[in-house]
Formats: sequence, structure tokens, C-alpha cells
Amino acid sequence: MTVTPRLVLASASPRRRELLTLLGLEATVVPAEVDETYVAGEDPPAHAERLAREKAEWVAARLSGALVIGGDTVVVEGSRILGKPRSEEEAAAMLLSLAGREHEVLSAVALAGLGETASAVGRARVWFRAFGPETARSYALTGEPMDKAGAYGIQGLGAALVDRIEGDYYTVVGFPITRFLELLELRGWRYAFGRLEAIR
Repeated sequence: MTVTPRLVLASASPRRRELLTLLGLEATVVPAEVDETYVAGEDPPAHAERLAREKAEWVAARLSGALVIGGDTVVVEGSRILGKPRSEEEAAAMLLSLAGREHEVLSAVALAGLGETASAVGRARVWFRAFGPETARSYALTGEPMDKAGAYGIQGLGAALVDRIEGDYYTVVGFPITRFLELLELRGWRYAFGRLEAIR
């Protein structure tokens, strides 16, 4: 009998945990401790994928017999990578820089443990509606932007800023479900609507 691997989420992100729960999958949360500093010259997809892999591998190295999920999300506006804001003022400034414009969201996911690591990156384009400083400040003051790349959460109050998206919604939330399911299959597991089955 094949034993389903224990899933571990190498992230404290409530959104990633909620999406795993949405899929009917239980995961133990063990946040990784890695340096998330941007490496000069690193392009945004490579940056997100590297961090997802490092987070998953950091936890996998400390556990045995687990399949560890790592993730990282970056927001790209022009040539700038927008990380998590450090203050309400910075959040409002980020939001204003995105108002009435298009930006790209890149969410990487990695699976580590049980002998190997696999990773992939999801992409989506997001257009914000036009708004001014008062709206940006008002949203920043809710506190919602403070732990989110690009200073907004599409699944929360930040939905009011979004005009439209092109691509995978869950990539914008921070966990590209389709890429995750593809990686599971690469590792020998098929998602069977609430459980994992070994691919024979």
C-alpha cells in the first residue's frame, strides 16, 4: 500500500494555507527562515523561483518523510520589483504607482523533500482602476497591504482597486494552483479532489 506523503507548508502565509484547505489538503505549517534579499541582476521570475525553492529546501532539510511546499510572490511594475511595504506611507506610494496601470504578478511554488526539488512560476497581469491619494491612503490604513507584495490583496479589500486581470487568479492571490498540481504529478502524485493518489 502506498502511503500518502505528509504535506508541510514552508510559509506562514494564511492565503496559501487557505488555498490548500480549499483543495481539501491538510498541511502542517513550518515557516522557513531564509534571506529574501534581492540579488542584483536577478530577473523577477528567477528571484521568485529561487526563494520558493530555498524556503521548501530549508524546511525539508529539517524534516524527514515530508513533501514540503514553498512559495514566493513578487509584483513587477515596469522594471521595478515591489515587495512588501515597510510602512503605511510606503504602501500608499506603491498603490499610487500602480493606479490606472498594468502590472505583473509572479508566484512561484516549489516541492522539496523525498529526494528532490521541483519548482515552477505562475504569471498573471493585473490592471488597477484609476484612483488618487485619498483612496490609496484609506486602503493602506486598513493594514491589509502590510504583509503583501505590491501592497494589496486581491482576495480581500484590495479587490476594490482591481479593474481586471489576465491569467490565473490564484497566482495573484499568491499560490498558482495549476502549477502546484503539475509539480505534484512530476513528483508522482495525482490530485484526486481532496486527496493525493500515487501515479502508477
